[in-house]
Amino acid sequence: MKSLPLFALLTGMFSGFAQGPKVLIVTAHPDDETMFPVTVFKITRELKGIADLALITDASGGFNGMVASKYYGMNMLDSVVGRKNLPLIRKKEMMAAGEILGIGNYFFFDQIDDYYNRNEKPYLQGKNWDIGYIERRLDAVLAKGQYDFIFCLIPHEGQHAHHKASSLCALRAVQRYKGPNPPIVLGGQAANKGYTFTFSALEEYPETAISPAAPVFEFDRSFGFGEDNKHSYMIVADWVKAAHKSQSGDMNQSMHRGELETFWYFALNGEKRIPEVKQLFENLKKSGFPTK
Repeated sequence: MKSLPLFALLTGMFSGFAQGPKVLIVTAHPDDETMFPVTVFKITRELKGIADLALITDASGGFNGMVASKYYGMNMLDSVVGRKNLPLIRKKEMMAAGEILGIGNYFFFDQIDDYYNRNEKPYLQGKNWDIGYIERRLDAVLAKGQYDFIFCLIPHEGQHAHHKASSLCALRAVQRYKGPNPPIVLGGQAANKGYTFTFSALEEYPETAISPAAPVFEFDRSFGFGEDNKHSYMIVADWVKAAHKSQSGDMNQSMHRGELETFWYFALNGEKRIPEVKQLFENLKKSGFPTK
């Protein structure tokens, strides 16, 4: 019997290992991923999965870096200074955070990060953003990436218009998806234990409806382990937040807060795929340093 070359044997061995989940994160701004960084970290670092990130805006907004002004040597509270310098600075910060998270690929859509407001319509209607470009690019990214999951932010009424519009773009891309197994879309949000926030849908947008058959999936990043329980995955969230130095005001308020990463299951995924998400979160809790 002719023996196989060592390379062929090794190839056969490794091809038998199941690949971890493939995730595309769709967000409006650098630092939005701080809503669910531990889930992403565990997927890439412990489950050996893949995570890519699609950033919708050009990151030219966010003038709250009072302490960051000393770090960068410029007035980060000034909009003129910010519009000129923040796109590059914030993308570099996001990629520094992405190094911690294990992000593989970045897709920059460079739509205007104009100002804080809650009216998503001008963005979705193509008045403030090139919505046609976003749709074509997202379709291409999904077709090539063959993702298992998409993570976006919960598009609730109180959210920034950019957040709502970006999440709706992700949901609509899945509705247009031509493949046999569209990615499952989950809306993520950090929360404290005992939270009372509820979400069923964003008015006027039926694609945002949450499935009543699915639980809210949670990962407790505050669960202690190791010597004297002084370790927890909260440190990962803090590492990621600390990378966003230009947003020193917002990050200072959020540091070491939000014990839970919560994920809401959109009805458009179909009830038959709920077990896939349950399995993902069971795997997350068992992997690395097990949590409850």
